[in-house]
Amino acid sequence: MEAPTERIQLGSGPGTREIAVIRRQGGSPGLFWLGGFHSDMLGTKARAMDAFAAERGLAATRFDYSGHGQSGGAFTDGTITRWLEESRAVFEAATNGPQVVVGSSMGGWLALLLADALRQSGISRVAGLVLIAPATDMTRALMWEEMKPAARKKLMAEGQVTRPSDYDGDGYVITRALIEDGDRHLFGDRLIEVGCPVHILQGQRDPDVPWRHAAKLVERLASDDVVLTLVKDGDHRLSRPEDLEKLSAAMAGIIEEAALAS
Repeated sequence: MEAPTERIQLGSGPGTREIAVIRRQGGSPGLFWLGGFHSDMLGTKARAMDAFAAERGLAATRFDYSGHGQSGGAFTDGTITRWLEESRAVFEAATNGPQVVVGSSMGGWLALLLADALRQSGISRVAGLVLIAPATDMTRALMWEEMKPAARKKLMAEGQVTRPSDYDGDGYVITRALIEDGDRHLFGDRLIEVGCPVHILQGQRDPDVPWRHAAKLVERLASDDVVLTLVKDGDHRLSRPEDLEKLSAAMAGIIEEAALAS
């Protein structure tokens, strides 16, 4: 049974937005969902995470970034800074105790940024990360660098371009603000310290986040406790029943490792 949707108010003045959150009460460690660009908390993988938690009596938290799903705000106002702020606010307001953060695509990048920020604050409760096709540094590596010169010129002159998408017939709007703000959060080639075990699931037939992108991420993660599972025939979504079984196995493995470390 789905828990009721709650609302969290963030920001002030023109930056005020209402964030929709679904919380399942349960045991520890909890599971915390970070969705992808233009996705929402009612997607297949988010629901699979919630079902996994329900079967095991664990807490689970899902939410929609501003401009996504049931949350307020305009999608075109979205930036990595804005969505990271929302991720941290929901994490701190809606969860208790250790959490396994499950991030998909852009949510994988946000998961790494969140874990890094919390670790530096000295109050991290991130017990582990499960990253699905993590789109690390996506605004630069997977958007700007993939744009044709004409699209770049239009983006800089007009402030936005529409990018074709296999998941939306109208395409996705990419704003200049998103690209420029994203540069503030790039990991680049530096080591990434999250202070917890990490399991990455990556499809080798992913046209949006190439599997080599995930392999390079593994090299930059400072922790020795990193597992990369390549799904030979997997696409970007990794939402088939067999993919969801791999997601469940990854979450179970991270939870087991967290229990051994505690």
